[in-house]
Formats: sequence, C-alpha cells, structure tokens
Amino acid sequence: MTKFLTILAASLALAGCASMAPTYERPAAPVAAQWPVPQGSATQAKAADLGWREFFTDARLQALIEQALANNRDLRVAVLNVQRAQAQYGVQQADRLPSVNAAAAQSATRSPGGSISRQYTATLGVSAWELDLFGRVKSLNDAALQQYLATDDARRSAQLSLVAEVAGAYLTLAADQEKLRLAEQTLLARQDGLRLTQRLQAAGVASALDLRQAEIAAETAQTDLAGLTTQVAQDRNALALLVGQPLTPEQLPVAGTATAVTQTAELAAGLPSEVLLARPDVQQAERTLQAANANIGAARAAFFPRISLTASAGSASGELDGLFRSGSGLWTFMPQVSLPIFDAGRNQANLSIAQVDRDIALAQYEKAIQAAFRDVADALAARATLGQQIASQQRLVAQTQDALRLAEARFRQGLDDRLATLDAQRSLYAAEQGLISSRLAQQVNRVTLYKVLAGGQAGTQSGS
Repeated sequence: MTKFLTILAASLALAGCASMAPTYERPAAPVAAQWPVPQGSATQAKAADLGWREFFTDARLQALIEQALANNRDLRVAVLNVQRAQAQYGVQQADRLPSVNAAAAQSATRSPGGSISRQYTATLGVSAWELDLFGRVKSLNDAALQQYLATDDARRSAQLSLVAEVAGAYLTLAADQEKLRLAEQTLLARQDGLRLTQRLQAAGVASALDLRQAEIAAETAQTDLAGLTTQVAQDRNALALLVGQPLTPEQLPVAGTATAVTQTAELAAGLPSEVLLARPDVQQAERTLQAANANIGAARAAFFPRISLTASAGSASGELDGLFRSGSGLWTFMPQVSLPIFDAGRNQANLSIAQVDRDIALAQYEKAIQAAFRDVADALAARATLGQQIASQQRLVAQTQDALRLAEARFRQGLDDRLATLDAQRSLYAAEQGLISSRLAQQVNRVTLYKVLAGGQAGTQSGS
C-alpha cells in the first residue's frame, strides 16, 4: 500500500504541467476611442454603478421587475443553463484527478478431483488515469471553465435585457393608455360637433357637405378608439408574458408619459473601453474566445504520447478470515503509453478545426464589440435630440390648440365653414398623439441607455 501511495503521489506531481494552448491576449477593440456624440459632465452617474432599483423610481414598475426576475421563463432557462454548464465543468475538472475505487471479489474453482479452491481479494486502485504531461486534460478543463463563465455572462445579459424589456413594455402600455384616453376625449368632442352640425343643417345653416365631414370625423375617432383598445389589451398581454404571471389592475401604470419612471439625470457614457468591456454580452463573447483558445492546446497535445496509469493495492487470501493477515498483500502497476504514428491526418484536421474555431470566436468577439458600440452611439444620438423634439412638439400642440380656438370662433361668426374647424381638430389630435410618442421615445431612450451602458453591472463580472 505504501508503494502504491508513493507511485500515485509521484504521478500527481508529474501531471501538474503547463498547457500547450497559445498565450491569450485580449484583442484590440475595433472601434473608435470616443463616442461620436460629445458627452457632458464627468460627474454624471455611471449606469454600471446603478442597480435597477436605484435607476427605476416608479414603485409599480419596481414591483413588476422584481416579479419578472422571479417568474420569467426565459430567464429561468438561462439560470438552468448556468447550472448545467457548472455541472459540465465539474465533470471535466474531475478528469484532472485520479478516480480511486475500492473492490472486493471472491472466486471459486472446482478441480477434476472434486476439490474446490477459493480466492478472496480486496483492493484499492486507480484505473486508466491519464498522466497529463502535455496539458491536454488541463486545456479541456480551461475550455470548460470559460464555457461555464460564458453561460453565466449570458444569464446576466438576459437579466439586464429582461429589466429593460419590462420597463419598455410598461412605458408602452402607459403611452397607449394615454392615447386611448385622448381618443375617448376626441370621440366625445367630435360627436358633440356632429350633433351641432346636424342641428345647423336642419336649420339650413350648414350644408350637406359639412354634415358628411362631421360624420367622417366622428367615425375616424371611433375607429381609432377601437384600434387603441385592442393595442392596450395586447400591451397588457405582452407585459404579463414578461412578468411571467397574470397582472392585476393595481399593477398597471396610472400615470402618463409626462411622469418619468426612471432617474431623469443623464447617465455618463464614459470611455468606450470602460463601457463595452463591462457589458455581459461582450464578456460572453470573450469567454467563448478564451475557450476556443484553450481547445487549441488540447488539439496540439494530441500529437504527443498519452500516458495512462492503472494501479491497485490490496490483499488476497484463500480464506476469508485470512484476507488481511500479514503476508497477504498484493499490488499491480500498469502504465500504458499511446503514441500516435499514423492517423490519416485526423490530429492535424482537429488542430485546424480548433484554430478555425478560435478565428471564428475572434470575429464574433469583434462583432460583439462593434454592435455594442453602435448600440451606445445610437442611444446617445437619440438622447441629444429628443429634448428638442419634445419642446417642438409641445409648441406644436399649443399652436394647434390656438388654431382650433380661432377656427371655432370664425365658424360661430359664420366667417368659415365647418371644414376649417374639422381640419384644426385633426391637426390638434395628431399633435397631441405626437407629443405622447415623443415623451415615450425619451423615456424608452433612458431605459435603453441604462441597458447598453451595462446598467448595474459594476462588480458583477464573472471571475476567471
């Protein structure tokens, strides 16, 4: 037994060799060093430092996000994928150490003379453990680790996306509810206008064309109301799917787009190198690249001899009660060396595959960097103009309200026909809808910036 333990200890010492994988160096980011849109003060809050509970200020939205993180099925699958990858890494990691098994056996043999002989054995042994002199097993273990960490990065990316999707669906529902209320008010106003036109037409003041125009305006408002009613119902269904459970009326938004559900202070964009490397999707792409790099080491090691050890130590006796007596000990030691001589180019092809996989992973990593850069640049470009767009839309609403007031006054004085008033009503309705859409775009832009700037990801990067 002492010799067996000595052999095992020496083998473990020999197995601790370096991998043959290429030295990994992070590729240079194929993007500009600065964002295309000028940034504001450096004292602005960084999205990565803000947890979602700090960024989203609406209590109802906070509760919905909490429920989505607990119940959303896509996120649940992402979490289970992490658990699966962790178990796979555990399986691969176990190959670096020998598996020690205990065995007990009895054999009986009857000779031609009728006598029966018995043999009892009890052994402790290692079976076909690879002595990793060239780092093949270590490289496979390193690749499995990076794949596990990449899966966890995918889970973090899915969680960040879910938070943003819930907020976006909540804001869209609030905007469509506001448009629905506007449509209801517009329908009431146009029905009042239709009744007035009917009375005027009966009195001979309004023409048949005025009546038809008023009827068309009322029917158009009725059509808009029906469409928005459907849209609000679909918005609720979309939000319920994200949350993962049915919604109650108390969970629906009550305020319109004029009320912010996030921090209104602008988020600092920072340097691209800081932001992009903090994003979990970029980290996932880099982990995949590192795994592919480690697989090259395993493919290279396949060209060298593979040494495996089988050894056992124990006791044997012809009698059960003498199994562990002095002098009954036994041991076996069977090293095996496998040297590739001719494999018809299989090992070379596997190495080529590993190198191409690494090149593919490199291209995908660079694409992830470029896509992330564009996400941020697009969101910053929208942020720079949305405030001006809302201010312009507010002025347009005020102007169309004044135009409608003037048109109604001229109609009452008999200076204009009903068509001018109807045109002013349509213009005001479109302007008010545009203002709701502009406010929604600004709110969604804040959420998008929080997401693309790696919101809440400071200090959550997976360790290597």
